[in-house]
Amino acid sequence: MHPTPTLIAYLHTCHRKLWLHANEIRMEHTSDLVAEGKLIGDTAYDRRSEKYTEVVLDGAKIDFFDPRTRTVHETKRGRSMQTAHRAQVQYYLYKLYQHGITDASGLIEYPDLRKTEQVAPLQQADLQEIAGWEQAVLQLLAQDKCPAVIHKPFCKQCSYHDLCYMDEV
Repeated sequence: MHPTPTLIAYLHTCHRKLWLHANEIRMEHTSDLVAEGKLIGDTAYDRRSEKYTEVVLDGAKIDFFDPRTRTVHETKRGRSMQTAHRAQVQYYLYKLYQHGITDASGLIEYPDLRKTEQVAPLQQADLQEIAGWEQAVLQLLAQDKCPAVIHKPFCKQCSYHDLCYMDEV
């Protein structure tokens, strides 16, 4: 399996979630928060599909790319996982860079918060860091055993919570 934007985001939140997801143990369908985030992404910018393009590169699906401004638009529900959101968008930019679009930028949109975050075009140091992320994902995927539970406050709202904490109930 190759790193995907989802796995890159999970690398920045929870290695256990990354490993489970990559091993086809998926819990997102049980989460109201995931469903709410999908609804926001689908409805917050209803005219978006007229203006932007979906792009698929090496397994990375960018839902909304504006080819005129070379901007990746990513819609998120809340800012609690801001580092992971930023990493995911940077990974999209990395994939675009690998395909010759070296000046793309990103925009993370939080419609419920009426906030946006700019993600600048990648620099050489970013490219090296992201290549390191790919290696870290591959190392986690090579493990035979699932990583340990991390016991963070955000675990309570994670779609994998019940799976991770079933022995503690």
